[in-house]
Amino acid sequence: MTQRLSRLLVLGLLAMLPAFAAQAESRRDEALKQSSDAVQVLNDMFNTKDGAPDKQLPADLLKNAKAIAVIPSMIKAGLIFGGRHGNGLISIKSPDGTWSNPNFIAMTGGSIGFQAGVSSTDVILVFRTTRGVDNIVNGKFTLGADASAAAGPVGRTATAATDGQLKAEIYSYSRSKGLFAGIALDGARLGIDDDYNEAIYGKGVTARRIFENGVENVPNEVVNFRDKLEEYTQK
Repeated sequence: MTQRLSRLLVLGLLAMLPAFAAQAESRRDEALKQSSDAVQVLNDMFNTKDGAPDKQLPADLLKNAKAIAVIPSMIKAGLIFGGRHGNGLISIKSPDGTWSNPNFIAMTGGSIGFQAGVSSTDVILVFRTTRGVDNIVNGKFTLGADASAAAGPVGRTATAATDGQLKAEIYSYSRSKGLFAGIALDGARLGIDDDYNEAIYGKGVTARRIFENGVENVPNEVVNFRDKLEEYTQK
């Protein structure tokens, strides 16, 4: 009886293997699409269609950033109680000035108020210090609580920022209808997306190892995110 039960369990597990493989492949495809979408946001961010300087993110701010995160098509939905959710990528600047391979991240957050409908927007986070990044690597953290955040300035330089903004560790931006603007994201929570990291980099690969470029065979879509940061932040 026990042997028969064991055989049935083994057969059941074998039957489930194709489903597990299909799920892993689907997650990898989703991660690659996120990467491509994030690269498109970077392209749009550094090449505004109307060429207006007052619609661009400050070049000096981006050049001196310690890390940059892009969450494409973040969803905000609400009917009295609202919520936000999005997935994206984050790279950090290495001590030698180059950009790291990106980690996949998830952002969630809530708001309360009279609102209705669903909207999608691209979100960009510019980290001015490494403290926020360290918090992400060590676990989830909350914007405004674990690291000070402010709506980022737009224009050629960051000198237009207010005194309150200049003290912020993270600048946050949104893009809707092709235009970039500062956005307040206090209360939004950021964390490493272990499922997407595993789908791209393999099982057991830590976030810190990814940031330290200790991974191999990284897909082109993911490498392209890092390379675009290299290209654009040198301008």
